[in-house]
Amino acid sequence: MGALGHVTPQTQRFDAPLPLRSGAQLPGYELVYETYGTLNAARSNAVLVCHALNASHHVAGTYAGQDKSEGWWDNLVGPGKPLDTDKFFVIGINNLGSCFGSTGPMHMHPATGRPWGADFPVVTVEDWVDAQARLLDVLGIDRLAAVLGGSLGGMQALSWTLRHGQRVGECVAVATAPNLSAQNIAFNEVARRAIITDPDFHGGHFYAHGVVPQRGLRVARMIGHITYLSDDSMEEKFGRQMRAAELGYSTQDIEFQIESYLRYQGDKFSTYFDANTYLLITRALDYFDPAAAFGGDLSAAFAAARGKRFTVVSFTTDWRFSPARSREIVKALVDNRIDVSYAEIAAPHGHDAFLLEDPRYHGVLRATFDRIARQVQR
Repeated sequence: MGALGHVTPQTQRFDAPLPLRSGAQLPGYELVYETYGTLNAARSNAVLVCHALNASHHVAGTYAGQDKSEGWWDNLVGPGKPLDTDKFFVIGINNLGSCFGSTGPMHMHPATGRPWGADFPVVTVEDWVDAQARLLDVLGIDRLAAVLGGSLGGMQALSWTLRHGQRVGECVAVATAPNLSAQNIAFNEVARRAIITDPDFHGGHFYAHGVVPQRGLRVARMIGHITYLSDDSMEEKFGRQMRAAELGYSTQDIEFQIESYLRYQGDKFSTYFDANTYLLITRALDYFDPAAAFGGDLSAAFAAARGKRFTVVSFTTDWRFSPARSREIVKALVDNRIDVSYAEIAAPHGHDAFLLEDPRYHGVLRATFDRIARQVQR
């Protein structure tokens, strides 16, 4: 398998306001994106990859002059890889509200000349999908061969079939859910409270104070990271390993290796991720619930996706987006006589499995995209 090599982000400006589900509008905005591969003459081989909470448009490839700059799904996307860029034109778009280039809380509010901060409007999965559709219009892509996403990205992929179904050939939804459980919403709320109660948060306008609520971000990341791992993977990697040969009998110092690991992850995250972005994206997760408009009937919600094809993948040890949630999606699709393939991968890695190079998982996606490639009009 080859490597994509160096890639370059692009930026598209939109002057027309974007209507949001909240009833608000986002004035002129920018979307940052990357593309890999070549769009064919029929413009029929495009695949949109939707990103999860702390990822971005940088799906694959590397940046010139930067070490360890591989895209977050570089093991999946590239020449000869399961999503083969010799066959497909792959697009990664950074969502609105992010801190990785697209318009978000760190950008200037056009009416005030100051950073949006907490005044940035609440955005939803549906808003992101509508913004992505506008970018595809600019790129001259009327229809996607497929839309692919994992976790929160999988929610976006599902939403594409419900909001712009005529523009999607196939949906590939990995390690995702039709909505968040109460437990998941609870985890998000604890993480948000850690940020909001940080003295350096200043009601979301911390930019003006020249500070960053790093303490809150650290705790939020630690909470989130625990939910992405399985008990088995944490046990295998860390167990009860100690930092020192003997107990320190301290309630505040690091004693166990797992504590050291979580603090490292929290420290790293707090240096590059925006606190307001974290609040926005976790709220978008909370709000996603396509069945809500149908009295909680998921089968009724997916009636709008008839005529599409779906591939749904879950992982046995993923307790944040468990296989049971994927099976809810599959049942709703089957109820509508929608063509769906389902793979439940026995993997020990928890929710993070969707980012890893498991040969069975990659085998499923390779077979899926090989089939799509044979159907694409040249």
